[in-house]
Amino acid sequence: MPIFHISPDLGEMEVLNQTEVTEFIMVGFPNLQRFHKPLFLLLLLVYLFTIFGNLLIFTIIRTDPKLHTPMYFFISILSFLEIWYTATTIPKMLSNLLSERKSISFAGCLLQTYFFHSLGATECYLLTTMAYDRYIAICNPLRYPSIMTTKLCVQMAAGCWICGFMCPVTEVILVSKLPFCGPNKIEHIFCDFPPLLSLACTDTSINVLVDFAVNAFIILVTFLLIMVSYVKIIQSVLKIQAAESREKAFSTCASHLTVVLLFFGSIIFMYVRLKKSYSLEYDRAFAVIYAVLTPLVNPIIYSLRNQEILRAIKRKIRMNMAELPS
Repeated sequence: MPIFHISPDLGEMEVLNQTEVTEFIMVGFPNLQRFHKPLFLLLLLVYLFTIFGNLLIFTIIRTDPKLHTPMYFFISILSFLEIWYTATTIPKMLSNLLSERKSISFAGCLLQTYFFHSLGATECYLLTTMAYDRYIAICNPLRYPSIMTTKLCVQMAAGCWICGFMCPVTEVILVSKLPFCGPNKIEHIFCDFPPLLSLACTDTSINVLVDFAVNAFIILVTFLLIMVSYVKIIQSVLKIQAAESREKAFSTCASHLTVVLLFFGSIIFMYVRLKKSYSLEYDRAFAVIYAVLTPLVNPIIYSLRNQEILRAIKRKIRMNMAELPS
């Protein structure tokens, strides 16, 4: 259909012989064209390890009765979340690395953006819930069993998912109503709000403002709550007299805090800003961190730093070995 524009100089309406964009072309990594096949193999290995690692943690926690506690319940939910979080972007990235025409439909681009932001918001809420769990466990240990009941844990986890999937609805609806008349090249490694807004054929200041408000609320509020929880946790831990108990308390929080700093550190710089985009290389680098690297290191952090999960994995291996026919 024809797109009408008002010429600021002539003050008259011009009809441009352009049609609305029905698909986008993903630019991906333009400076690494020669290395697309090695990149494909590397990304494929990362994706397989991410899926295997998170699935292993989820399965071990759900099947080992000794790990049926609130802390491990939330870790299992996080691992389950990471599986779907990576599934929204990495398979399409793998496909684009091997195909000459790296296209995605307009509807497909909106769906990818919606699910990516929904799962990202869910992770923000879930990491905040995990911080609250550690706060209660360390600062109110006597009341912990009565507060963090199974029912409350399930309700909190469900609340994280529901709120997460509601958050980007307004942003997606606003973007879906924007006119896109070309160019249609997305200067990014997957569909996202900033690169989409840069392609719109109209003023997107309202979209940028709404994106900033939504992202600032989700990211900054949850990050602030996590930091407040850890300030209180550190204050309580420092009051513990026994060095061994103090070290144990710190170790239960170290893995979670590492994941929090890695995840929030990248998304704050990417999304809490009043601009459509900064440098394209800047955006791609941070996208790799929060979309690929964080889900990859989560199983490594939680398995290598957590002795109970390591012992549970060893028990599972011994059980499977014992079941093998001699």
